[in-house]
Amino acid sequence: TVNLCADLEFPAYLLGLETAQLAKKLTSRVLDSKWGARSESIEVQQNVEQANYIRDAWAKALYTRIFDRLVDIINNAMQTTVVELNVGILDIYGFEIFQRNGFEQFCINYVNEKLQQIFIELTLKAEQEEYVQEGIQWKAIDYFNNKIVCDLIESKVPPGVFSVLDDICATMHATGEGVDVQLCQKLSHQVGNHPHFQLSGGTGFAVHHYAGKVTYDANGMCEKNRDVLFPDVVLVMQSSSNAFIKSLFPENVTGTVKGRPTTAGSKIKSQANKLVEALMKCTPHYIRCIKPNETKKAHDWEEDRVKHQVEYLGLKENVRVRRAGFAYRRVFDKFLHRYAVLTKETFPQWRGNIKEGILHILNSVGMDKDQYQLGKTKVFIKAPESLFLLEEMRERRYDQHARVIQKAFKKYFARQQYLKQKQKAADILQGRKERRHHSLNRNFVGDYIGLDHHPELRVLVGKRERVEFAETVLKYDRRFKPVKRDLILTPKSLFLIGREKIKKGNDKGKIKEVIKRKIDLENISQVTTSTRQDDFLVLQVRNEYDTFIESVFKTEFLFMLDKKVREKCQRPLNLQFSDKMEYRVKKEGIFGGGSTKQVHVTQGHSNEAVLKVTAGVLNISIGPGLPKNSRPSERSASSGPRPVKVSTSRTQQQPSGNKLKEHNGRGRTVTTAASARTPNAALAAVIGARAGAGAGNAMRHAPNLPRTSHSQHKRVSTEENGPSDYMRPPEAGVSGEKRKNSRKARPVPGGGKPKPPSRPKPAVPTCKALYAYEPQDTDELAVGEGDIIEILKEDPSGWWLGRLRGKEGLFPANYVERI
Repeated sequence: TVNLCADLEFPAYLLGLETAQLAKKLTSRVLDSKWGARSESIEVQQNVEQANYIRDAWAKALYTRIFDRLVDIINNAMQTTVVELNVGILDIYGFEIFQRNGFEQFCINYVNEKLQQIFIELTLKAEQEEYVQEGIQWKAIDYFNNKIVCDLIESKVPPGVFSVLDDICATMHATGEGVDVQLCQKLSHQVGNHPHFQLSGGTGFAVHHYAGKVTYDANGMCEKNRDVLFPDVVLVMQSSSNAFIKSLFPENVTGTVKGRPTTAGSKIKSQANKLVEALMKCTPHYIRCIKPNETKKAHDWEEDRVKHQVEYLGLKENVRVRRAGFAYRRVFDKFLHRYAVLTKETFPQWRGNIKEGILHILNSVGMDKDQYQLGKTKVFIKAPESLFLLEEMRERRYDQHARVIQKAFKKYFARQQYLKQKQKAADILQGRKERRHHSLNRNFVGDYIGLDHHPELRVLVGKRERVEFAETVLKYDRRFKPVKRDLILTPKSLFLIGREKIKKGNDKGKIKEVIKRKIDLENISQVTTSTRQDDFLVLQVRNEYDTFIESVFKTEFLFMLDKKVREKCQRPLNLQFSDKMEYRVKKEGIFGGGSTKQVHVTQGHSNEAVLKVTAGVLNISIGPGLPKNSRPSERSASSGPRPVKVSTSRTQQQPSGNKLKEHNGRGRTVTTAASARTPNAALAAVIGARAGAGAGNAMRHAPNLPRTSHSQHKRVSTEENGPSDYMRPPEAGVSGEKRKNSRKARPVPGGGKPKPPSRPKPAVPTCKALYAYEPQDTDELAVGEGDIIEILKEDPSGWWLGRLRGKEGLFPANYVERI
């Protein structure tokens, strides 16, 4: 009986039951019996121990069914009607071996034993059976199959441990006193002779699991195994006024005769078998977790514990089977489809026997015959390194194909960009300036200096600064004297770089590069050029002096300058065209003032400009070019300019001081007013004009490199109607005949001596790296400590050009020492 019914009021309220109804089912149960065709129900009162069993089973049933309902709700919410592949993660406790092991450890170890059996079936046993089915020659590996342990625990015929435990629980009545001893006695009778079972004392037994021997305490096992949820309890819950509680008990228990109530052990066994059935439908991948200590601290390693886990987790057998077997296997058609790209015979399609195609692929990569075998339907590869070889060669082949595609696309894209650039550049000069024959259809290169070979220039500009255009130009001073300057255009500024001789210090007398002028793009107010085909430009700078230059690649320079000004200043370049130009020159000294110089461009007869200074004015005469409305062709030029190939030693040619005649490197002549009045100077001007005309025609075929005047002067013959008699050479005579005969019989070179060996090539200077250096740019070398580097060029800037492992690049000089 229940002494305090008030204690049941709140639980009854939560369950939607009457208090008396709840008290009755806790203290009594309905026993159904059948005699022949008659059945009878008898209400039996329970003692305190039996009432506790009913209470515990009732609470466990509520908890279990609510938990299952939550799982169902979550699964239904995540369920989708789309057919898809699923990846599931099963996280479960490993084998538990404590100082005292009870019913809970027995159930957990049983589930782990079942999972270990799947592991054996799917890895060790299945792999060896696959080799036999495919006819593969290999050495069999012995392993322990734990099916005998699983049968000891779950078997029904002959009865296993769970079956014996359920029988003992079914015979328990009013009291459970002595049932644990009875369990051990019955286990000894039923499974005592099993090789993996042994008794341990009066109330204990041991099972030899796959993980090792585990001793279990039988005290309390029968009590924990009982799950006495009688049918009349289910009927009471189905009469609840709470719809949710009522839905937790949907089973039909209204039959005339009820079966034996389920136990915790039978439920564990049923759920384990369902889990195994679900896993066998999947492709499991195992992650074995090893517990290195019991302290849960880092760097605490118990070697014996780790070795034991490695052994009972089956890792040793798995490794042995993998070593004796093959690491990779694939059906013929999938293997051929994946690696057909390795040979031209199998790609894109192999039309012969599939095995012959696979053998052809394996032989083409040079794989040893002991590294693979062909079965009936699959190819087996032994070592992972052999598989890595196939994968690496496959990636290389796809990389080659990708490079071909990239090359074709980049070539097409670059061609389109060239065409667009030429058209945009033509728009700048359209209708306002005559064009040169050789420059109308040429491609744009950008770097005509070769900055990759000149780190000293990159240091001045800034190694991180992008160079949009680079060219060696002629810059004219206040006396119209030309001097070479390296013009470099970046997204922010325009640089004019020259050379100076060091006057003091250890490097006295050496030539170094210096920035002669830096002009920010926003300060360029105007650029002026003539309407003729000449190459002269005036860069007018806001609030400063101007710069007068001559640029062979003026069209490309103006195009890039206009583009960068638009990007930086959000305005177009102010470009003016006039045959009469003025530019301001730099002040001389402290008290000197800046003056203005004038340049007049007139029409001449030569394709190359002829410069003449008269009364402080520079007169430039040049022949007519292509019409102002000329445009480049729609297709790219067949032979455009190539990037300038600059030697590693860069010398500066300084112009002479007061020479009357100076060659500017483009086949034209600059004369002063005094020299122009002399007959010799006039004759030199005519010869220079003719040479310029010849150079202009030659430039059509190679517009990228300007011709020099030394190779363009035509020979002027002094003879008109043939030489006079007194100018002819004398007759040879007898001596001439002897000389002629002596030339026919030539002696053996060197008097018959063997040819001396050729002189050995001079050794390349080398240096040793003192420190490691990680490259910061693509043109730098990755240097490790102790590397031996060949020195190709030493530069005063501190960045040397060298060669390491066949690769050329820059490296810091203070990181190495010369050998």
